[in-house]
Amino acid sequence: MPLRLFNTMSAQVEEFHPLRDNEVRMYACGPTVYDYGHIGNFRTFIAVDLLQRYLRQSGYKLRYVMNITDLDDKIIRNAARDGVSVQQYTAKYQKAFLEDSAMIGIEQPHFVRATENIPQMAEFVEKLVEKDAAYRTDDGSYYFRIASFPRYGKLSKKDFSEMRAGARVDVDEYDKDSARDFALWKAPKPGEASWDTSVGPGRPGWHLECSVMSMQELGESFDLHAGGEDLIFPHHENEIAQSESVTGKTFARFWFHVRFLLVEGEKMSKSLGNFYTLRDLVLKGHKPSSIRYLLASVPYRNQLNFTFDGLKQAAVSVERLRNFRQRLTAANFPPGSSPEMQSLAAEALDRTRAALDDDLNTAQAQGAVFDMVRKANSALDSAQVKKDDAQSLLTALEKFDEIFAVLKDDDGPKMKKVLEWALTEGREKDITPELREAVQSGQLSDADIEKKIAEMEAARRARNFKVSDALRAELTAGGIIIENTKDGVRWRRK
Repeated sequence: MPLRLFNTMSAQVEEFHPLRDNEVRMYACGPTVYDYGHIGNFRTFIAVDLLQRYLRQSGYKLRYVMNITDLDDKIIRNAARDGVSVQQYTAKYQKAFLEDSAMIGIEQPHFVRATENIPQMAEFVEKLVEKDAAYRTDDGSYYFRIASFPRYGKLSKKDFSEMRAGARVDVDEYDKDSARDFALWKAPKPGEASWDTSVGPGRPGWHLECSVMSMQELGESFDLHAGGEDLIFPHHENEIAQSESVTGKTFARFWFHVRFLLVEGEKMSKSLGNFYTLRDLVLKGHKPSSIRYLLASVPYRNQLNFTFDGLKQAAVSVERLRNFRQRLTAANFPPGSSPEMQSLAAEALDRTRAALDDDLNTAQAQGAVFDMVRKANSALDSAQVKKDDAQSLLTALEKFDEIFAVLKDDDGPKMKKVLEWALTEGREKDITPELREAVQSGQLSDADIEKKIAEMEAARRARNFKVSDALRAELTAGGIIIENTKDGVRWRRK
C-alpha cells in the first residue's frame, strides 16, 4: 500500500508521490532559538523525524531541510536587552537545540539559518516589488500586498473577503483572523541589529526567511512542507502568498502539520506551572528514550495528552522492547525455524508498515510490534523458538526501531550530560535523586554488566557465594535489576 498522508491544503488524506521520480524534497520549520525547546516543540520535531525516517526506509532519496530561525522579533528584543549581538544571543540556544535533538534520537537534517541568507532575502523583496506584490513605506520597510494574491487563505481555509485594503502588521506573529499586509523587510529601529542590503538597511521578516531558504535549497516547487499546527496561519499562509507571487508556481505540494499537546489535560503554559523543556524532564529522572517513545505514541494529527503516568508507562514499554531483544540475542537456540514464528515476524513487519502507510499511524505500529513481543515471549518461555526464528523476530524489531529509535541503551550518558549542564547553569537544586541514580546506573556499559554477570555466575557455580553475592549487590547498587530464569540470567536497568 502506498504512503497516504493528510494534506492540510486539500484537507484530506492523499497518496503521497514525489514530484521527481524517487526523490523527496522536504522542508520543515525548525526552532526559533531564543530559549530552550519545550516538549510541544519536540513533539513536532519528532513527528517530522519519524516521517523522514519512514520515507528513507521506504526507499526514497530524501533532501530534508530545516531552518533555524536565528533572527526574529523576540531574538532582536532579547539580544538588545542583554546588550549582546544577535549571533551571541542565539549561539547558546542553537547549541542546546542540537544537543536536545540528538538526546532524543532526532536525525539531523540539512540546516539553514536566516542570518546566513540576508542578501538573498533582500533580492526576493525586490522581485515582489517588481511584480507589484510589495511596496515600500516611508520608514524604509517593505510590506506584502495581500490584495495582490486573490488565493490568500487557501491553506488555512479562512474567509478574508472583508479584509481592509492597506491595513498593515509589522510583528512576526499575530493571532488575528483578519488579513493584513505583513512586513517583508523591517527598517531598523534605534539599537536594533540591521544589515545593509540592496533594499536598504534593515532585516527580513520571519515569513520571508522560510520562503527564500526553502526555495533556495529545494527549488521553486517542492514536495512537502512540515511544521506545527500553530504555523498554518499566518506563517505558512504568508509563505505561500509571497512565494507563489514571485514564481507563479505551486510552492509546496503537501502540507504536514502536527497537533499541539496538552499536559495533564491542560494547555501547557508557564502560568499553570506545567511548562516543560526536555531538560526539565531529564532533571526529574526521566529517560530520553521514554520521552521520545511517549511523544511518538499518538498519531501526529491527534492531540497528545502528555502525563507523567504516561511517561512512566513509556519507560516500561521501552524496557520490554530492550529485554525482548536481549532474550533473542543472548540465548542459544536450536537450529531451524518454525512456521508459527516466521509467520509472526512477517505479520509484525506487514502490520507495522501498513500502520505507517496509513497517515503515519504510530499507535498502531507500536501495537503491532507489542503483539509480536507478547506472543514471541510466550513462545520463548515454552522453548518454541529456533535460531532462524530469532533472526526473523530481530529483523522485525530492528525495522520498527529504524523509525522509533528507542532500542539503543544510551540513556545514562545522555542524562549525565544534562546533570553536568545543570551544575554549570546553577540548577543543582533541580537535580533529583532519580536523575543521580539513573546516571550512576548508566556508568556501567552493557559489556561491563554482561562481564560482571558472567563472573557472578562463575562464582556461584564454584560455590563462592560471598563473591557471587558481592557482585550482585554491586550491580543492584548500580541500578541493574537481575532476574534468574530458566533461560539463564536476565538483566535490565531501572
